[in-house]
Amino acid sequence: MNELVFATSNPNKILEVQTKIDSEKFPIKIIPVPQPFDPVEDGETFLENAYIKAFEAAKKTGRLSFADDTGLCVEALNGRPGLYSARYAPTGEEKVQKMLSEMEPFKTLDERKAYFTCAIVLVRPDGETIFSCQSKFEGFIDFSPKGSHGFGYDPIFMVKELGKNLAELSTEEKNTVSHRALALKEFTNWLSSHNIFEDAQ
Repeated sequence: MNELVFATSNPNKILEVQTKIDSEKFPIKIIPVPQPFDPVEDGETFLENAYIKAFEAAKKTGRLSFADDTGLCVEALNGRPGLYSARYAPTGEEKVQKMLSEMEPFKTLDERKAYFTCAIVLVRPDGETIFSCQSKFEGFIDFSPKGSHGFGYDPIFMVKELGKNLAELSTEEKNTVSHRALALKEFTNWLSSHNIFEDAQ
């Protein structure tokens, strides 16, 4: 089976991507980049940071590698935490509490608009980008955490159309609507029409 290196050590991300790959019946196994792996993410956009991680993984393994870079952008906070979403606070619970504190002055849902974004970049070991995309998943910052699934900001990100927060969705539900799911759909649609492993030989 062909293997794609995923520039992450996050088991939640690996499971989410492998589930999507499996559902599309691609004979591809997603493998994490060998540790230690800690590239300096100093890009100015999500796509640039995804490229940095993917290229470092490709150089480290000598294989086709991809990475994602995700973030939460809150309108009332001028797009913060944005690129610094992962570093906004040390733990998921602390991220949630810090965000709720910052959003305290905003009393209506209309003032609490936000979106998640996910950039995906696939590169060769020589650094050539062979695929990239970026999704946008709109919602609101809720007034309190809800749900026990997911991670990070999921307990306070409200999906208005569903009347639920991301953490209230099952893994299967989240994997059909989330920002990463949207980007992965574009990625797998592209994979279906490109034999990247044959092209890489």
